[in-house]
Order: sequence, then structure tokens, then C-alpha cells
Amino acid sequence: MTALTHHVTDAPGDEGKSLLEAFLALETPEGFKAELIEGEIIVTPPPDGDHETAIGRIVWQIARQCPKGMDFAGGKGLIVPTGRFIPDGTFTSRGAMAGRGSWSKPEGVLMVLEVTSRRPEKDREAKRVGYAAAGIPLYLLLDRQENKVFLHSDPQEDDYHSTAWVPVGEALDLPAPFGFALDTGELL
Repeated sequence: MTALTHHVTDAPGDEGKSLLEAFLALETPEGFKAELIEGEIIVTPPPDGDHETAIGRIVWQIARQCPKGMDFAGGKGLIVPTGRFIPDGTFTSRGAMAGRGSWSKPEGVLMVLEVTSRRPEKDREAKRVGYAAAGIPLYLLLDRQENKVFLHSDPQEDDYHSTAWVPVGEALDLPAPFGFALDTGELL
């Protein structure tokens, strides 16, 4: 099954209003997720087991290596300047998401994690730009199609201005507050 894209045309003067209303009213089948990415509603089916295994292995390493002053959320909706995204994983300072609703501004977010699946171009481009525009310090992307792991940092208005990458199998240094080398050898 592939992702479904839906366009909603706004009336003059209502740019974005009817699209956001349609998005917020959308009901998806269990396990599916809906995101609003650069003016498109994207509905994706549940991920495959390899996708979830990779996320779990990254989260396990970070949980083992990092201080206890950090929280992890899988599937937390983030409001960014270019839409409403649901990262595969969100690492925050401790308690940053407590008391927030399903959708939240990304205050307290330290790093977002994405693992490519059916629409890798959205993770590579649109989400990267959106996370940078929101000021999220780090964006970790496991690109399964390219067999590479990217760490985008130094967010500015239009994009991240620093990117480090390694082929899957090599270690990738994560800066503070993580401060360790991520072992990418068993991610795929």
C-alpha cells in the first residue's frame, strides 16, 4: 500500500484555513498517520517491521548512553512552520511534552528521528526544511534507500546548515546533549 495525498483548494482570502480544518477533522484507520506537509495531506499506512526495528535500535542506544534528563516520544505531532509532522521519534528535555495535546509546538525538542519508508523524498527534503524552520537542533535521518545515516544540525530559517553522514555500518558522532557515537552497524 502506498501513501495517499489529498489537496484541498482554499477560497480566496482563506489560504490554508480550509486545508487545516480538513486536516484536523480527518479520521484515519487505526495504525495510519496523517501529516500536513507543505500544503498536502499525506496519509501513510503502518510501517513495516524493518522500519520499526531500526527505530527501536536507535532509541535503545540513546536510552543506554544518555543522561536520564531526556524523554522519548514515538508519534508525537509537531506543529512546524511548514505543516504538522509526526516524526518517527522525538527526543526532548525531561518533561517538555508533559501536559501537551496531540499537536504541539516543538519547544524542548532536542532531536527528531525519521526512518525513510514509502516516500523518502518527504523525509529528505520537506521534513528537513520544516524541522529546521522550527528551530529543532538536530534531525537524524536513516535513509534506507541510500543506506546512509544523516545528522542535520545548525538550523536556520531556511534549512539546516550543517550535515554529517556515514554509510550504514559506520559510527556517527552525536553532539551534546547526546555525546556519543551512534553505532549504525545493525540498523538495516
